[in-house]
Amino acid sequence: MKEIGQKLTGKIDRLTNKTFKFDKRIKEGWFSAVYFLKTKEIAEKKLPYNYITMQFFQKENAVLCGTDEAISLVHTFAENPETLEIKSLKDGDKITPFESVLTISGAYQQFGFLEGIIDGILARRTSVATNVYNVVKAARTSGEQKPVIFMGDRDDHYTQQAGDGYSAFIGGSTAQATHAMNEWWGKEGMGTMPHALIQMFRGDIIAASKAYHEMYPEDELVALVDYNNDVITDSLKVAREFGDDLKGVRLDTSRTLVDKYFLRNHHLMGTFDPRGVNPELIFALRKALNEEGFQHVKIVASGGFTEGRIAHFETLGVPVDMYGVGGSLLKINIGFTGDNVLLNGTPAAKEGRRYRPNPRLEMVKYYGNTE
Repeated sequence: MKEIGQKLTGKIDRLTNKTFKFDKRIKEGWFSAVYFLKTKEIAEKKLPYNYITMQFFQKENAVLCGTDEAISLVHTFAENPETLEIKSLKDGDKITPFESVLTISGAYQQFGFLEGIIDGILARRTSVATNVYNVVKAARTSGEQKPVIFMGDRDDHYTQQAGDGYSAFIGGSTAQATHAMNEWWGKEGMGTMPHALIQMFRGDIIAASKAYHEMYPEDELVALVDYNNDVITDSLKVAREFGDDLKGVRLDTSRTLVDKYFLRNHHLMGTFDPRGVNPELIFALRKALNEEGFQHVKIVASGGFTEGRIAHFETLGVPVDMYGVGGSLLKINIGFTGDNVLLNGTPAAKEGRRYRPNPRLEMVKYYGNTE
C-alpha cells in the first residue's frame, strides 16, 4: 500500500474562483436569507457610506477548511470586490473556540448578503476536515500512520463530492473514492472492486480478481473478501492464487452478520460481539495469512467505522493496515457565525460579541476574475 498522506493536514496554494463552480444565482441573492437582502437595500438607500468589519468564528477546537472557497465567493459576487479588505487563516490551520478565522471589511451592501453562505461553506468544510483529522489521528499508533480512505460518495448528495473530498484531503485522508472528490486538488479517485463485481461472477472471488487484475494490471490488487461471509477462506484462496501480486484484502462484513469462521468455531464465541468486522476476526485472518507465508498481504477494514471504533481497534492492537471510512465523516457538527464588529473603524457589536483581532490572519489580495 502506498503510504501517502503522512501529514495530518496538507495544503496547496490558495484555490481561486477558477476552481469553484458557483451558481450564478448567488449574485441575485437566491441563496441568501431574505433579511440580508432587505438589509442590503436599506444600507444602499439609508447608509451608503457605512464601512463595517464582519468577523467569522466557531466554538470548537477544529481544523479549518473552506476559507479559499469563501474568499472566492466574495471575489466573484461582491460588488467591487477589489476594494474590500479580506484577512484570513488558511485551510488546514488548527483553530480554537471563538478565534477569528476570517474578516471582511467594506460597505455592508457590497458583501453582507453573502454572510449566511459563507457560514455554511465554513461549517461544512471545517466539519468534514475536522472529522477526518480526528479519524486519521485515531488511526495513528506508535508513530505509525495507518492510511484512511475517504469513502463518502454514498452518504450524501453527489454535488457535495468535490468539496467533501477536498475537506477530507485537508483533514489528512490518504485517498478518496471518486474522481470528483479529488477535483479541487488535481488527483484521481482510488478503488478496487465492489461486491457487484463478485456477484456477477456468482461469488467466485478468484474469477472476479483475475478479471480485475487482467483489466487493470497496473493497479495494486486488493480483493474484497466478505461477499461469501467467509473472509478467511476467501482471503487464503486469493492469496494462494496470486501470491506476491495480491497486495491486500478488504473486509466489509455487514454489522448484522456473523462470519462463517465463528460459526465453524463456536468455542470462540461468548465473550465478544461476533458481528461485522470485529477485532477477533481480523486477528484470526492475520494469523491465517501469516501461517501460510502471506505476511505481505495487507488488511483493509471498512463498513461503519467511526473515530471511536478505530480508536478501540487501535487500543487493542488489531492488525488493520488501512481503514475505509464514509458516513461518519460527513456529520456537520461545527457551526460558524459572522458578526459585524466594527462600524466606521469603531467597535460596534451586539451584546456578548466583540472584535477579536487575530495576529495569525493574513491579508488576502484580490486576484481578479480567474474564471
